[in-house]
Amino acid sequence: MTRAGHTALDLELKNLKSVERPAVIKAIAEAREHGDLSENAEYHAAREKQSFVEGRIKEIEAMLSRADVIDTARLSGAIKFGATVTLVDEDSDEEKTYQIVGEAEADIERGLLNIKSPLARALIGKDEGDSVEVRTPGGDKSYEVLTIRYV
Repeated sequence: MTRAGHTALDLELKNLKSVERPAVIKAIAEAREHGDLSENAEYHAAREKQSFVEGRIKEIEAMLSRADVIDTARLSGAIKFGATVTLVDEDSDEEKTYQIVGEAEADIERGLLNIKSPLARALIGKDEGDSVEVRTPGGDKSYEVLTIRYV
């Protein structure tokens, strides 16, 4: 996992523990005051949210305990984990920039590409100027690697 990904998960964990968890506990207490719990929609919604928050806390704690944080600024050379890669679609000439990251921090909308994705797997080991063929759900795509950076 990248340092930025680790920091983001750590911040989310702190928010869940210090803001979300107390808010849910307060919501449950308020809903209990409304009487019969069997037909109390507010109570059931608060319990459901509590279940989600506690599950997410456990999930993040597990990810952070197993995480190997890699300082991508010390890396160089061909594409590997942590690389920020600018590609050009050889069919449409559209440029895209992605950083190859771990599963926990992947977010394609923000340009964070899961290391296990077909595109990332195809890019690993390539250099600037190389062409990459990728089989996607939308059909085969060809990309050229324009730049590789490690930030």
